[in-house]
Amino acid sequence: MNGTGTGTNHSVPAPAPVPAPVLVVGSGPTGLLLAGDLAAAGVPVTLVEKRPHEISNLSRAFGVHARTLEQLDARGLADQLLATGSTITELRLFRRLSLDLGTLPSRFPFLLITPQYEVERLLERRARELGVEFRFESEVVGLRQDDGGVDLDVRGPDGTVVTHRAAYVVGADGHRSAVRRAVGLPFPGVSVIRSLFLADVRLAERPDSVLTVNGAGDAFAMIASFGDGWYRVMGWNRRHEVPDDAPLDLDEIKEVTRRALGTDYGMHDARWLSRFHSDERQAREYRVGRVFLAGDAAHVHSPAGGQGMNTGLQDAANLGWKLAAVSKGWAPESLLGTYQAERHPVGKAVLRSSGGLVRLGRAQNPALRAVRALVSAFVNAARPARAKALAQISGIGYRYAAPHGSHPLVGTRVPDVALESGRLYEALRGGRFVLITAKDAGVPGDPGSRKDRLTVERWASDRRTTVLVRPDGYVAWAADGADAADARAVEAALAAQVG
Repeated sequence: MNGTGTGTNHSVPAPAPVPAPVLVVGSGPTGLLLAGDLAAAGVPVTLVEKRPHEISNLSRAFGVHARTLEQLDARGLADQLLATGSTITELRLFRRLSLDLGTLPSRFPFLLITPQYEVERLLERRARELGVEFRFESEVVGLRQDDGGVDLDVRGPDGTVVTHRAAYVVGADGHRSAVRRAVGLPFPGVSVIRSLFLADVRLAERPDSVLTVNGAGDAFAMIASFGDGWYRVMGWNRRHEVPDDAPLDLDEIKEVTRRALGTDYGMHDARWLSRFHSDERQAREYRVGRVFLAGDAAHVHSPAGGQGMNTGLQDAANLGWKLAAVSKGWAPESLLGTYQAERHPVGKAVLRSSGGLVRLGRAQNPALRAVRALVSAFVNAARPARAKALAQISGIGYRYAAPHGSHPLVGTRVPDVALESGRLYEALRGGRFVLITAKDAGVPGDPGSRKDRLTVERWASDRRTTVLVRPDGYVAWAADGADAADARAVEAALAAQVG
């Protein structure tokens, strides 16, 4: 009863329920991006990592492609990462094949050369600022799930096993994933290259380009500049394929590099040397109940094209907003099924393309060499083939399947279009859907009722198409022409997509 005696009751709105926590296993780039996205959406998240807390140089990735930079731009991080490395606008494959990245329809028409640990530093800082709880030196030793959640057994640094309860668990813990093993998912595939080496070194002589790649006879070598005086060297010797734990020294790396590139550029002061083998593997399912796989836990590829880390980061961008939407109760649980439907085909395509590149690159018999020459000549000469190859390697060309009868734009990546308020990828930084309408179109319903998950923007141009953009930058719904502004049609789309 209020103090005026009118008899009117003033009820205090009940606070929104706090979503159940999500556990992310693995603090590589995939796990860090996913954990940060969940925390940004207000979902409690704990990140479990087996190794001690340090950003290790023992990382293989060094290239960040255009689509990944777009996703980082949607989180306000791209420009910070660009400052850590150098860019290249041309990829040369098989000596004859040249791909001009400068033609990509993106704000980032290049490949950024920067070590994986720079990506991890940036994403970890963001995750910590957003409130992600980290548990390092913590190993997953058991997992059980039921209709209400997942129990994850974690052994801490003192050897004590503690059980954590979560609504969902995401295994982003690499190709030896403990989460994948715990749910019994096989990881079928083959070894593509049995013995590769990696090293970070200094050079007495500077190569002519940021990325130098060549093969000669049985030797292959690649040198990438990190821009700070250190260089990443990767290579293999077909005649010397040994186990990962076989001794490796700088003399061997220099010898293979000289055979492949004609010089070792005065290589010295290696801060890190490692052997590894390259597999092609993919889990048949990325989800078992309330447990999901992302990144290398779900798929591993050959290093050709530098697509591995980038594909994992795209997994995280796809899964994060969906888990948040379901956890916060405004999207049905069935939304989580689209993760498998959308990301598994992409992982399969990357396996196919990167595997094809590495097999052609290692071709020895005359028939395969002839095929390689024909492929190079065709892609160089045919603009559509060249554009398709660029779109696939950079990641901007992938689209997701759309329901039958959908607008042609549904499922496609949206470029960084101009809005009255600025750029689309700036508008996406809130982690919400973005509805883009004509300048004179009315706003359907009560936009305030969805302000936690929807931003309404106007085209900077006179375009009439109405487009609903998902938080990961893909089209959820679209309509053309004057009818696109019809309030009932737009409201129906918002109710179906945004809740």
